[in-house]
Amino acid sequence: MASSSIRSFARSFATAAPSSSKSAYPFSKAAIIPQYTPPVETERLRKGKGLMEYVRKTLPPPNKQAMLETFFGKRSPQRILPGSVVALKLNHAPTTFAGVVISIRRRGPDTSMLIRNVMNRTGVETQFFVTSPHVRSIQVVQRASGGKGARDSKRSRRAKLFYLRDSPEKMTAISAGVRA
Repeated sequence: MASSSIRSFARSFATAAPSSSKSAYPFSKAAIIPQYTPPVETERLRKGKGLMEYVRKTLPPPNKQAMLETFFGKRSPQRILPGSVVALKLNHAPTTFAGVVISIRRRGPDTSMLIRNVMNRTGVETQFFVTSPHVRSIQVVQRASGGKGARDSKRSRRAKLFYLRDSPEKMTAISAGVRA
């Protein structure tokens, strides 16, 4: 008896065959998808008038572009490497944020770096976008050596220094300039 009631219940949810009249969806006009009409091309768009406004809004200002080229260019001799100690001056904070660069993400105008510092025995990591309007300036306190012939104690052989999260003594040794 239970199986027959289940069958009748399942039949009530089955879709019925369409009626003989071939109409669109009869229950709601909102479900009918209108035909796609391409946007009207104006003379202004054909000449590219809106392009320069877009480029001006999306490109970083000249001082940020210079910062990108000097500190984050792959071939620049002043580039910042993971393991460097940097101090960032911010527009919205009265103090500077200083710490060890753990990783650098080079993505053109979206270039960012992850900085780690220990404050009150608590590890603090902050990701700063270089072209952000909040970043005023970047100052390299201690440069990590990285090159083929460098034999300094500060040399980092990795691109991402996430292992510093687990060993605070290594991070303080890097930031203090003490041989680890």
